[in-house]
Amino acid sequence: MQIHVVQPGQSIFDIARIYNSTVSAIVGSNEVPNPNQLVVGQTLVIPIVGMYYWVQPGDSLYSIARRFGISYQRLAQINGIPPTRPLQVGFRLYIPPRPRRSAEINAYVEPIGGTVAPALQQSARSTAPFLTYLAPFSFRIKRDGSLEAPPLDNFPAIARANNATLMMVVTNLEQGQFSRELGRVVLTNTEVQNRLLDNIIATAKQYNFRDIHFDMEFLPPELRENYNNFLRKAKARLSAEGFLMSTALAPKTSATQTGGWYEAHDYKAHGQISDFVVLMTYEWGYSGGPPMPVSPIGPVRQVIEYALTEMPASKIMMGQNLYGYDWTLPFVPGGQFARAVSPQQAIQLAAENNVPIKYDYTAQAPNFDYTDAQGKQHKVWFEDARSIQAKFDLVKELGLRGVSYWKLGLSFPQNWLLIEENFDVVKR
Repeated sequence: MQIHVVQPGQSIFDIARIYNSTVSAIVGSNEVPNPNQLVVGQTLVIPIVGMYYWVQPGDSLYSIARRFGISYQRLAQINGIPPTRPLQVGFRLYIPPRPRRSAEINAYVEPIGGTVAPALQQSARSTAPFLTYLAPFSFRIKRDGSLEAPPLDNFPAIARANNATLMMVVTNLEQGQFSRELGRVVLTNTEVQNRLLDNIIATAKQYNFRDIHFDMEFLPPELRENYNNFLRKAKARLSAEGFLMSTALAPKTSATQTGGWYEAHDYKAHGQISDFVVLMTYEWGYSGGPPMPVSPIGPVRQVIEYALTEMPASKIMMGQNLYGYDWTLPFVPGGQFARAVSPQQAIQLAAENNVPIKYDYTAQAPNFDYTDAQGKQHKVWFEDARSIQAKFDLVKELGLRGVSYWKLGLSFPQNWLLIEENFDVVKR
């Protein structure tokens, strides 16, 4: 497959011709929301085997081959040219597909309002073939150790039909917020802990959950070791019953990082206790904050590189957002919240407002500006094929276990195309 960035004046017909593809194949694969009005800077994943490369100034057959991980002799043979032939700028070379590596892929799915919307169910069904784990969010701990279940609808059947492991997400959410006091009750009361673990095991057996995933956030800092001890206790109980156990971790860059979201999360202990962890490497740009990329690659790398000092790469799943935000300007702290948008919605917004999509190569993130019908300025940061491929390259470079998505329901077909291109998804 090839990532193409739309240039000024290009139509979908022009692009199909460049790659010996068809309009229907490109539109269908990408679910292009604006086929008759492409946006300059918009990305398209071209559904071909391998890719093409056009020679740039300073390129040699050797440098191009090295860039794509192939010998220059093999590259010359594939393209029917002598290995010593000088290359002209603009000459087109065919690059064969690179070997895929195994990876585990998780996706959270969060029903809103007590029911599973048909569109959310369809999102789970269409993406489950690409998933190792499907994680309904979430089972909420009650103060007596019981659990409040999310609506599951057909999620267990969808997971079973696609050989995806159901992940049981257990949280300290209370009244829609992560609760410090609920966390304190659970982590300091042995009776509540025992009842909670009994309920988790019974529920997991009822619905065929095979991984128990603790996402306990905003815990009191002084309960760091209490949380570690609870996880040790939970791991012993769950392993005896044949379950995996995983945890979610706030995005830290050091063991001494301060702040309510970070201090109780002990990377070294979680790495030792859990079968794997999910690093929540997103929400640098968030709905209540100033406009910026949701998961800029520099900060993402920093978090992962710190995690690698505390645990093996084989236990780390990189968190990744499937959405962006549309901020109304000027940004006022505590004022209007940014609106979440899918990558497809972002492209449509750019098309409707006739503005080009820019790309920040430092953050590896697309963005654009527009003015709405009321004359208000907007800034949109989102994800596209380039930003996702940059993250996949990071996963492969650092040898991580895989990728965990927050969350299904916002359309991003290019992501799943690129998973298929980059990884052999592990099925447990």
